[in-house]
Amino acid sequence: MTDRIPDGARGYDGFGGVVATRTSQSTPWWPAPRRARAGAPNVIVVLVDDMGFSDVSPFGGEIDTPAVHALADEGYRFANFHATPLCSPSRAALLTGANPHRAGFGMVAHADPGYPGYRMLLPRELPTLAESFRENGYATFMVGKWHLTLESLMHDGADRSSWPVQRGFDRYFGSMDGFTTLYHPHRLVRDNSVVAEDPGGEDYLTDRLTDEAIAMIDGLRANEASRPFFLYFAHHAVHGPVQAKPEDIAKYRGAYDAGWDRVRAERLERQIAAGLMPAGTVLPAAADSDDIPRWDELDDEARALFARHMEVYAAAVDGVDQSLGRLVAHLKEIDEYDNTIIVFTSDNGGTAEGGPTGTRSYFSQFVHAADLPRDWVRDVERPLDEMGGPRVHGHYPAGWARVSNTPFRQFKGSLYEGGIHTPLVVSWPAGLPRAVGDDGVRTGFAYITDLAPTLLELAGATRAAEAAGVRAEDADGESFAAALRDSGAPGRADQYLALVGQRAYFGRGFKAVAPALGQTDDDLRDWRLYDLAADPAESMDVAAEHPDIVADLAERWRVAAWRNTVFPLGDDFSLFGVRPATDLEYSQPVTIRPGTPTLERWRSARLVSLRSFVVEVDLDGDLGEGMLFSHGDQGGGYALYAEAGALVFAYNAYGRMTRSAVETAAARRVVVRFAALAAFEREVVVEVDEDERMRLDRLPMLIGMAPFTGISVGADGGGPVDWELFERHGRFPYSGDLRSVRYVPGATAPYNHEVMVAVDEISARLMD
Repeated sequence: MTDRIPDGARGYDGFGGVVATRTSQSTPWWPAPRRARAGAPNVIVVLVDDMGFSDVSPFGGEIDTPAVHALADEGYRFANFHATPLCSPSRAALLTGANPHRAGFGMVAHADPGYPGYRMLLPRELPTLAESFRENGYATFMVGKWHLTLESLMHDGADRSSWPVQRGFDRYFGSMDGFTTLYHPHRLVRDNSVVAEDPGGEDYLTDRLTDEAIAMIDGLRANEASRPFFLYFAHHAVHGPVQAKPEDIAKYRGAYDAGWDRVRAERLERQIAAGLMPAGTVLPAAADSDDIPRWDELDDEARALFARHMEVYAAAVDGVDQSLGRLVAHLKEIDEYDNTIIVFTSDNGGTAEGGPTGTRSYFSQFVHAADLPRDWVRDVERPLDEMGGPRVHGHYPAGWARVSNTPFRQFKGSLYEGGIHTPLVVSWPAGLPRAVGDDGVRTGFAYITDLAPTLLELAGATRAAEAAGVRAEDADGESFAAALRDSGAPGRADQYLALVGQRAYFGRGFKAVAPALGQTDDDLRDWRLYDLAADPAESMDVAAEHPDIVADLAERWRVAAWRNTVFPLGDDFSLFGVRPATDLEYSQPVTIRPGTPTLERWRSARLVSLRSFVVEVDLDGDLGEGMLFSHGDQGGGYALYAEAGALVFAYNAYGRMTRSAVETAAARRVVVRFAALAAFEREVVVEVDEDERMRLDRLPMLIGMAPFTGISVGADGGGPVDWELFERHGRFPYSGDLRSVRYVPGATAPYNHEVMVAVDEISARLMD
């Protein structure tokens, strides 16, 4: 009561007790705590990165995944579940229940081209699952890949309002970037702070994330015995670079010697037997790429190399399953498994990023300019026994990606089924027991936006009405909880998809696809049509037989596109790399002192990418030993260090090493000049006290995603650039008096365009 409170008093609004001038005349009051309903289940979403539809055993794969299979045997597997063709859009749709363009993620979170559907920031008016579950009294945890913060907002000085903890998670551990290495991750964040890493360790990231997730659960239980939790476990595996534990790789030795043609056919046989695909499903021959050779056309050396690539990939998938198995075992140990909803899925289809022959130089695959030199580094030879380990940043060939996506055509980045058709398993023993005779297979259409409303409905929770004081707008997903309980329940009827210039629409039992923009927006010749019930692999275009359906679905797509902020469509480079003018401030000179945390990847790239630059090192005169500066890792980078009375410059061109040393006992100022040459090459000159002591010509320029680990001063701050030096000295902290290292960006190269992928190259990758 506030009737005794005089006018002008402040701070008593909303108080439910009685306030007088003395406590003896007053009544205390406490607001009711926010609690989950009694018996509310825990909720765990396990999201794998770039894993194809058929890789796990419940969906036809031969990879040993008993934990996923056990969930499927006890729960439900969806044969007709779809994500978006890329990671950020799928994650935004999963967490908000809104279509990706409405959630601001029409593309991956690397640049803001200045349009509403591509802001690369989750709108405040769309609460995340974490925000909704928190409002319902849940603890909220996340481990792994975020990729929902614009890359220009991930550095240490950035506004953190789009970071996981600010979007509803009580705890977070992982990498916020699009990917990282599973050995020596380039940048890990705990809650809101960067984790200082010791690169001397050989921890495997999948296992470390599992440790962190279990520790979060145990930390909650030590303090709150019955509070339910929501855990979003977003694996960095199996995104490239693909790496795995040695014992897991050894387990698959020889498993893929028969080649991708046979493995693909065997997977389809198992899918048909399991009721996931209809009898008579045809594998679309050469529909995804003409440059994938038949296995029997390869020589023995190529077969051995390509098989090893797949052995590593299978081991990485196996590692994800081991992680799930550990998590399930822990839930059983603490007697919480039966009342935990577990979802297992992938963010998009398997990827052909490795190219037709695979690569052991993964970061160089992100460069597709027309005027690259003929000897551009695409694949640095490595011993087969090193593949999958910390020294090799590799990825399997496109032939294996086609196997991952069995029986579908195309890959990640495409609106054909291979890019968007992903596995989905849902399990909740206490709340969704299988009826006698129910095989658990669900064939109705479902989309990734449907996960959020489904999980909230199953948990008996409500979507947050507001987030951070902003009123929530409606989401787009439709709960498929009814389909879990009734195999005959209908699936979603319609859904649009869009990526840059690609368009697709599900409706009337058909799927219409326009793989590229034509001359006019309303040219129906751009559209293809597939009867998915009879032809789930999209092997036959029936557009000519159903022009009325094509016209209808194309018009539905247009209406949905305007309703979901899809326009404008990308017919030039702007959706890939146009940046706001505010990004230019990050290309100004920077002074870095020893002890400064490793500069974030994107922040570091603004100083060196596609331009000349100078690095100035100020010393006290006597040359000590140790790392002066390093930028990059085993995927590509450069470093300057002092060792045994010599100054050594090391350059790692995507795995190809160059070293040059000069003897010197003292130095007050070392200047390293990096000149951008024609044909994406560099000249490097090293001056010691104004005397030129070293010159290296025609070094391949590090572009695309390299250097990946950011700039470190006074010690090696992440994955090592020079592996042999790392084996000798580890982080190799500098022993002398290093005052500072200054980066001075110079002129941009004449071919400097923010987007290195030509339009025709994009089309070649996304179309058949």
